[in-house]
Parts: sequence; C-alpha cells; structure tokens
Amino acid sequence: MKLEGREGYYHLMSRTVNGERLFGEVEKEVLRKMLWRVADFSGVQVLTYALMGNHFHVLVRIPERRKVSDAELVRRYGVLYSKPTRYAPLGSAEVARILAGEGADGPALRGRLLARMGEVSEFMKTLKQRFTIWYNHRHGRYGPLWSDRFKSVLVEGRGNPLQTMAAYIDLNPVRAGLVTDPKDYRFCGYAEAVAGRASAREGLRVVWAAYAGGSRRKLSEEEALRSHRCYVFAKGLQGAPESERAAMLKVIEAGGELSKAAALRCRIRYLGGGAVFGSAEFVRGFVDRLFSESERKRPPRVRILERGSDWGDLAVLRPPRGSLFS
Repeated sequence: MKLEGREGYYHLMSRTVNGERLFGEVEKEVLRKMLWRVADFSGVQVLTYALMGNHFHVLVRIPERRKVSDAELVRRYGVLYSKPTRYAPLGSAEVARILAGEGADGPALRGRLLARMGEVSEFMKTLKQRFTIWYNHRHGRYGPLWSDRFKSVLVEGRGNPLQTMAAYIDLNPVRAGLVTDPKDYRFCGYAEAVAGRASAREGLRVVWAAYAGGSRRKLSEEEALRSHRCYVFAKGLQGAPESERAAMLKVIEAGGELSKAAALRCRIRYLGGGAVFGSAEFVRGFVDRLFSESERKRPPRVRILERGSDWGDLAVLRPPRGSLFS
C-alpha cells in the first residue's frame, strides 16, 4: 500500500531464494552500507533495520513529496554512483552538465531521476539489484538472489504501532538466538544507534517522538535510545526463557541506561575502518603522516567521539585511500 504524495511509514522485508542462509558477516556489512547509501539517494529515512542470514527487515519513513533541486539530484546521484559503471555510465559532472543544458536531454534525465525519489518500490528495487550484482560477482553465481517481491506493511506513524514495529525488528537477532541483547548485534539499527551513527540515532528519535506535558516536545537522542531499549526488553520478556528474564528485568529497571564500558564496546565495533584510535592529542599526531602517504588533497579528519556516552577525549582517525592503513 502506498499513500502517493503523503508521508508514510513502512515495514519492508525481503527473503533469499528458498530461504537459503547466504549472508555471513561480510555480506551483511556490504548490505548495511548499501542500505544507508540507497536511502540517501532515494530520499528515504531509515528508522531501524535488521540484517539476517537469509532475509532483512527495514522500517522507513517516506517523506511528503517535495521539490528536489538539480543540485540535490546531482549530490544524490554521486552518493550512489561515485564513479561511472556499465549500469550507470554517467559521472556526477556529466549529470550536472546535462541537467543544466537547454536541450531535451535535461528534462528526460531529470524525470528519470525524480521518478526514483521517495518511492518504496524504487528504493527496494535499487537496494536489492545493487546487492545482487555485488553478491553474484563475489560468489561467482548468477540468477535471482531474492525470493519474489518484497513484503510491505504500512505502519501507523505515531505511538505504539511504530514503536512496536521498531522493537520487533531490533529483536530479530535475539529471537534467532544470535545474541541476548540487540546492542551486541552489529547489523541492526539499535546497535548502530548505540555506536553513535547520527542517522541511526535520529531514526529512533523519530520513532519515539512524543507529546509530553501537554505540549509537543522533541525528544533528545539519548531519551529515545533509553525508551527504545526499555521497550525492546519489555517486548523480549514475552516468551523469554526463565534464565534470561532476570537480566531483561534489570535492563528495564535501570531505565535503559548503558554503562560507559558497554557503550564503548558498541562504539568500537564501528571503528574497524579507522586507522588510529586514542586520545585526541594522540590521534592528531598521525594526521601529517597519513596525509603524506596518500594522494588526497586534504588531510584526514580527526573524529571526536561525541555520541553515546561521556567519552572524555577519545577520538578516531579514518585512513585516506592509498595509505598503509587502508
């Protein structure tokens, strides 16, 4: 179901052919990165998600249709197609030139790009096609990867229905017996929010946006994370074995608070692509070295850990391409 031209919330799910468990950690990581890039391209907001061995769930918000400028179309195109391929032979500069031209090519290209924006079907089609191409190439296979069409459920965009659906999705790895706490499963929206990804945290904040004290109030990211954690564990209590109930109740009684040590463990999982991790002063000492070993025109940026807890002076430096750390 699709409410054309109106904001909507959707639970989307797709399963592999015959339900085969084809996805290991590498495949899930590639799919995770593709999910965020395709969402950015499509103008779709990911609220939370769970990537499993033979299927994935994603809860998205489709914003109300608005005009997308040519400059924004070029930016989104560059997010998805960073360099020309046989499937997308145009580079961003060429797209910008065509859109700015006076001939018939500009309106035609603009129309094709706009038709892919803010649409559930186009979002899922692009995500699944791109991942299939990557997967088949990596594993030397051909043919369909996904079973039939994806499933789509329109979700009420406020209150309990949206929160329940988000909790259901983040509980997937717990139900599958992979972890007892969703923060420990790298490939779900809650774990990525705990780790500090701004878009993941904002997604859960949208889920938990609420009225408080009789007036509309924008929840902070931390409030949303605590609320979501409590709700996930409250839902998880239903049908949980007796041996796990005490730990779940302890989380709820703590108001969803995570210790600094637990939050740090979650944050470090997403620093695997970093070159240097330590105090800001320590990390900054490697900027010149990494810059001199790469061909980049600008030095790499030191990222201070600001989300998820009181980190003190911790920071990470991501490696530029071509450096000995990459």
